[in-house]
Amino acid sequence: MATPKSVGFYTLGCKLNYSETSSIQRQFEEKGYLVLPFDKGPDVFVVNTCSVTDFADRKCRKIVRKALHTNPNANVIITGCYAQLKPHEIADIPGVDLVLGAKEKFHILDYIDHLQGGATKGMIYVSQIEEANHFIPAYSIGNRTRSFLKVQDGCNYSCTFCTIPKARGKSRSAPISQLVRQAEMIAQSGVKEIVLTGVNIGDFGNGTHVIEERRPSKEALFIDLIRALDKVEGIRRYRISSIEPNLLTPEIVDFVRQSSSFLPHFHIPLQSGSDKILRRMKRRYLRQLFADRIALIRRKMPDACIGVDVIVGFPGETEEDFRDSFRFIRELDINYLHVFTYSERANTPAADMQDSVPLDVRRLRNAELRSLSERKRILGYQKYLGTTRNVLVEASKIAGHLSGFTDNYIKVLLPSRPEMINTIQPVRLLDLHPDGFVTGEFLSKEVHV
Repeated sequence: MATPKSVGFYTLGCKLNYSETSSIQRQFEEKGYLVLPFDKGPDVFVVNTCSVTDFADRKCRKIVRKALHTNPNANVIITGCYAQLKPHEIADIPGVDLVLGAKEKFHILDYIDHLQGGATKGMIYVSQIEEANHFIPAYSIGNRTRSFLKVQDGCNYSCTFCTIPKARGKSRSAPISQLVRQAEMIAQSGVKEIVLTGVNIGDFGNGTHVIEERRPSKEALFIDLIRALDKVEGIRRYRISSIEPNLLTPEIVDFVRQSSSFLPHFHIPLQSGSDKILRRMKRRYLRQLFADRIALIRRKMPDACIGVDVIVGFPGETEEDFRDSFRFIRELDINYLHVFTYSERANTPAADMQDSVPLDVRRLRNAELRSLSERKRILGYQKYLGTTRNVLVEASKIAGHLSGFTDNYIKVLLPSRPEMINTIQPVRLLDLHPDGFVTGEFLSKEVHV
């Protein structure tokens, strides 16, 4: 068939997926494709999927239906983690033309010619995950203020609930020199903030593990990467998307504390505050190490924002286990939680475990922790009312306003001054907004670039 003239993208899941979608989009643009919004009926739809939860799988089906509603004659291509794990299940979704695995997704244009205007539906090109053993660089461009830079992929851990090693393969990463060049390219585009992303970014290097408090023998560590990135001119801010507590070494914390561009914001997966459940999950730490990491950050950076991932309803989590976990989390000096309800994932050890927690109990526990998270978030925001923080100014979906985040990740709603977009401005934090913001005011009439 003739080469399609337009393409649309939809990304499910994590920041890593967004960085990869953006890189795939640039491939299409270089071949002359017009990129259209997903709801404008392009000739080709590309859906980059996640499969962390069962909801992500269902969302993929919904997105395919939505795509075909806007253009029934379009070709639909599915890639990402869900595609790698369940290619035949996806191929059976009505309207799906092509399924590409982890290795194949970055060669998507090589497969476009296989599409024959609907004559061949549900084609599958998915290699064994062991063949996805090269690091493919990716970063997002499009948002004027922020870019997601992929620094690592895959995971060597064996958490009993997780499908990511099966979806993305072994831990691997790029040479520091390559990532520095990419950061320089991002800076040239005018972006002010880079979010470092990956599957297990603390494992940056050759895929070997950092052993507690000891540097292993490998080419480079995550601390070496951030030291190098810190020197890139033009990037005013870096955020570390998520890092395992056992890999968040005191060396990294000390570096962030003294850096002028790495922000005091950490997102650290806990998953459970119960040692019993952590052992069943095969996490590589117990809760005391986690508590020590939080205390270390607070000693070094009292104003830091700390977010935490938690899973509720893991098999074997009794009411007593949940209460134990809840009390531990309640006492942690953190700012917010990302709470996930455990869902059974095929081909994981946890899916075969006994003592499954009823779904209604899982939902109740999720709600209780989300309520705790909201209380912690509000208390954290109130602490800074009346103070001045630097904000990277962005467009807002609220008419007549701008928005942005402080260095320590407070979302601020600002009066509209379009000339301030993509600049870092001193802002006085005024009051809590019912939609979860803090209202703020600019302190200067001048634009501080």
